[in-house]
Amino acid sequence: MTVTSIAVGGYGPIEVTSTEKGEGHHVLLLHGGGGPLTVQGFADLLAAQRPARVITPTHPGFGGTARPDSLASVPGLAALYVALLAELGLQDVTVIGNSIGGWIAAEMALLDTSRISGFVLVDAVGIEVPGHPIADFFSLTPRQLAEHSYHDPDRFGLDPSKLSPEALAVMAGNRAAIAVYAGKAMAGAGLVERLAAVTTPALVVWGDSDRIADADYGRAFAEAIPGARFQLLKDTGHLPQIETPGQLLDAVWTFVESQAT
Repeated sequence: MTVTSIAVGGYGPIEVTSTEKGEGHHVLLLHGGGGPLTVQGFADLLAAQRPARVITPTHPGFGGTARPDSLASVPGLAALYVALLAELGLQDVTVIGNSIGGWIAAEMALLDTSRISGFVLVDAVGIEVPGHPIADFFSLTPRQLAEHSYHDPDRFGLDPSKLSPEALAVMAGNRAAIAVYAGKAMAGAGLVERLAAVTTPALVVWGDSDRIADADYGRAFAEAIPGARFQLLKDTGHLPQIETPGQLLDAVWTFVESQAT
């Protein structure tokens, strides 16, 4: 685990905690509201089974990390990670983001993408789709959240009563960070219209059983990005990297190889 201090215009120096695994094609893996633990296993899998150098940052405020007051929006996080790629001197990076991480990736696609070869949005949030609202995350009980998030909630859902006080504190901190960055609406102002300006190749991957944001919401996300491809994963909810990591790995790497020059 490393901590990098990054100067971001308008936000000041910000410390970013990240992990790095594997060697090969550069991948920036962005977690969702559940925190960095929700992508840790997939980072391990990707680095072990493909020639990939996987960099997984923790969004400031998640996982027990500090969040500066100046950083309080998803576009701010997008600017932070564009600056991180520059600080690390990376080129030809594939950015993968799940849920809010996908929203961050979508905002990154509207900034400087000279170091980025492609984006994979995995059950992303961040746009408004009439008739297909995002579930009210903050109103759901832990059981309801599991039922919305997984095809098989009995297998993959968490029981908070079995977690340590430390783990519960981290979960509470994650929820507080979501509220700051995303707000209750879980959507960025005019993002669906702004996505028309994206020029970097993109793949939108979706679980067919996602009830946080349904498959038609995902299709609308793909349709908003010029040239984006939509791929549905079978028997999968909002967190494919946990529930069907093999399906997600195949989808991601087929996309990466299609962008190779």
